[in-house]
Amino acid sequence: MAKALLFFSLLLISTLLSYSSPDPPTLAHAELTNYGFPIGLLPSSVQTYSLNQTSGEFSVQLVGVCKLTLPPDNYLATYSSKIKGKIEQGRIAKLDGIRVRAFFKWWSITGIRSSGDNLVFEVGMASAKFPSKNFDESPDCDGQKSAS
Repeated sequence: MAKALLFFSLLLISTLLSYSSPDPPTLAHAELTNYGFPIGLLPSSVQTYSLNQTSGEFSVQLVGVCKLTLPPDNYLATYSSKIKGKIEQGRIAKLDGIRVRAFFKWWSITGIRSSGDNLVFEVGMASAKFPSKNFDESPDCDGQKSAS
């Protein structure tokens, strides 16, 4: 009886500790693949991640603001320290926190759709299509290296 109680107590403590610690960086990246997206849409500096399974609303907290260069055309991008939106199979909508520099101007990426072997990035009423394979790896922020 005492062994069973000790085992149950240890199990309960380890479960509580796992819920109170931040999500591992790979969880947000793995969740992207569950919805049909490559992991490279998020930088490697993910600190925490939350997803409402019912509504699809998500929030990603990065270590800080992240600047990086996106393939294939070397667009400069800035990720806010907090990115949020709504995800469903093959579509990310109401995206907030990612901006890209193109045509001498900064544009907010408001949505991303998966279309066959391509990703369609929505910037207001305009969109641009790029091969999904360009986002197979999670990029490091400029000046940072991943923890792995």
